[in-house]
Amino acid sequence: MRDTGLDVFMKTLKIGIMPREDFQKRFLEIARGRYSPKRDEPKVWFSSIKSLSQVLSENNIRLLKIIEQQQPETLTELSEMSGRKLSNLSRTLKTLERYGIISLVKTQTAVRPVAKATSFNILYAA
Repeated sequence: MRDTGLDVFMKTLKIGIMPREDFQKRFLEIARGRYSPKRDEPKVWFSSIKSLSQVLSENNIRLLKIIEQQQPETLTELSEMSGRKLSNLSRTLKTLERYGIISLVKTQTAVRPVAKATSFNILYAA
């Protein structure tokens, strides 16, 4: 692994799965001040197992492992390491970033992907 000079703490990301209607009710209760989320509750929510599996697909987990283990310096380097086209890779990385799984760190000359979460704790709220 390369020494990037950054202190990157890998963590377990808590993910929740809750039907959209229930999540909307929860969100409104939080906004109204009637409910305060507990510290140990998931910060990232999906509306179904299917939507979660699209983000954490086998290909995306493989990509995450490449980012964690090989620490590519650029998206082009990651594209070469993974065998994925840059256009497809960019969309995937933006999605992973939106869910807090990776960071896309802008340098003076490029964008470097950094793994933020390497394991997942999934809570299914039926």
